Parts: sequence; C-alpha cells; structure tokens
Amino acid sequence: MAKQDSGIDSGRVRQLWHLLEPLHAVLYYAPEAFEEAAELGYATEERWPSYFPYRAAPLGAVGAESVASAFYSFSPRMVAEHIDPAWKIAIPEAVLRARVRGVDRAYRAIFGDRVDSAELAELATLVRRAAEAANTAGRPLAAANAALDWPEAPHLQLWHAATILREHRGDGHIAALMVAGLDPVEALVSFAAIGAASVERFESRGWSAEEWESARDRLTARGLVDADGATDAGRELRGTVEEHTDQLAAAPWQALTAAEVDRLVELLGEFWVAVLSSGLLPSETTLGIGKV
Repeated sequence: MAKQDSGIDSGRVRQLWHLLEPLHAVLYYAPEAFEEAAELGYATEERWPSYFPYRAAPLGAVGAESVASAFYSFSPRMVAEHIDPAWKIAIPEAVLRARVRGVDRAYRAIFGDRVDSAELAELATLVRRAAEAANTAGRPLAAANAALDWPEAPHLQLWHAATILREHRGDGHIAALMVAGLDPVEALVSFAAIGAASVERFESRGWSAEEWESARDRLTARGLVDADGATDAGRELRGTVEEHTDQLAAAPWQALTAAEVDRLVELLGEFWVAVLSSGLLPSETTLGIGKV
C-alpha cells in the first residue's frame, strides 16, 4: 500500500473512514434521533427535514447558500427546502442538544452495556486524540464541529470525534473534487458511472433529470463517461480524487503510533459490527463505502 506524506498507509486511512463512518451516521437514521427531532418540531416522515439541521447546526443559523456550499453534492433547491425553515423551527443550539441526546439514546440501544465498557472508553480516547490533532483550516464543517464543547461520556466523545474526522475527510474530498474539475452534480454522475452506487440512490441529492443529463453531457465531452459508464479516463480521474482525499485525511492519524492505530482498528470492530447489525443504515449509500 502507498504511504501518504504523513507516513500512514493510504489503505489504512480509507479503512479508518469505512469503520468510523457508520458510527457517525447513526444520527441520521436512528429512531431515537428522529424522536428528538420531532420534539423540536421537525417532520420525520423522511430523514431529510432533520438531516439538514442536525448536520448544519454547528455552523450556526446560516442560510441555504452557505449550507449548499459546505455540503456540496446536494441540489441548492433541496437544501433551501429544508434549511429555509430549519432555524425558525428550532435554533441551532437546541438542535445541537437534541443530536447529543439522540446519539446518547441510540448508542445505548445499539451497544447496550458496552456503552460503559473499558474498551469503548479506550477507543474514545484514541479517536479523540486524532480528532483533536486535525487541522481544520479551510474545512468549514470540521472546524465548526471541532469548536463545539466535548461531551463528558466516553461514548459521546467517540461520536463527536468520529464526526469531526468524517467532516474533516469530507471537506478534503470537496477540495479534491474541485481540483479534478467536478462540480457538485458532475461529482455524483461520475461516481455513479464507476458503480459507487446506483443512479437511483444518487437521485436522493435532489438534482433534476435535466441537470443530471447536462452534467453527463459535460463529462462525455471531457471523455470521462460514455454510454457504458465511466471511460478509462473517468475511472482514473475518480481514482485520483479518492487518492487525494486519503492524502488530505491522513494527517490527524499521525497523532497516534502505528501500534495505537492497530489497536484502534481492533477496538472499532465490534462497535462497527453492532451498528451494521442494527439494520439502521441503508445497504447502499452515496459515499461508495465498500466500492471505493
């Protein structure tokens, strides 16, 4: 495996993302988190009315344009649909408190007695060290989450650290997409073209059929896609995007020794399995986990 400038294997960096992402994503799918959102007044028939305020709340009461910029791959219309009313329903501070309560309840439901285990406390300590080492300059979502107070309970520290690190990686991924010349909808079309997820799954980002086809036409003109999907050039470009993303996500893990990273992966295993076994998360996501 190739090593990044920071000295950690690129495969290890991506593995850590694969293992931590489900622990973060619980917030957007757990019934406990939906219940907390409903108490604030958000609709819960689908996940988007709570997803947008839950994820955007660390930024403060910002408007749809700022959220669309930070989230990147969502249609601005979809963002506006949910963010325009979001802070009229509940202020960001209330949303932040609700998401902590939701994660607390969800983790207790998923992990049971393991919430208070020595293994989880050790895991939380390791992940927190990496999160606190993350340089958040130029990374708005990572910076906003890193600026929040740390919760006291180890299982909530684990979630908070996982959130900082996944947003740190996500902010870097957006930078890699921009360097590759892929605008928000082109990023999705090119990702679908390499089989990261189905086109239907990417439709959840709110782009119209006309916008999707226009982006596909632009990528075709660049020689990145054709009638069969991604061309060799398209696959190479997407591979470069993922490699750059790994490089930009690697530095926080240098706060840990190689042995500590190995221990972290070992400890993450049972909690990762518990989240996946809960059945809360979809089997296919737009992130391409397991496909890239």
